[in-house]
Amino acid sequence: MEHTPYGYRVENGKAVINEAEAEQVRTLYAGYLLGLSLKAAADLAGIKAMHCQAKRIMQNRKYLGTEVYPQLIDEETFNAAQEERLRREKALGRDNRAKKIKPVPKILTEFTLGNVTKKYVHPVKQAEYAYGRIKEAKR
Repeated sequence: MEHTPYGYRVENGKAVINEAEAEQVRTLYAGYLLGLSLKAAADLAGIKAMHCQAKRIMQNRKYLGTEVYPQLIDEETFNAAQEERLRREKALGRDNRAKKIKPVPKILTEFTLGNVTKKYVHPVKQAEYAYGRIKEAKR
């Protein structure tokens, strides 16, 4: 079994709800939906977590229930928390992170190798030198 999410424990090889932790997770969601920050909602719930850790807990879809994990959070609450998180990200101008398009690296398929004039005893140094002499072929 993979890492057991906060709010569950393993008994006899099966994931079961840890009621004390599950109540903390529910309080985390409730506090966040009432307007608290992720860190403040985690503190209110008694969960020692930083902003990013609380966010990871709140984004964990396993709380909705899977074949392995019983349902801990209802779908309406989970979706409301995700919508609120996205609304806050947009309001703070942080919604552009996922939209960044990474440039596609250029793969050299045609190249020339300059004169290799130096000889090194150490093979790694020789390879570094030789690779440093590679230049893109002009078309």
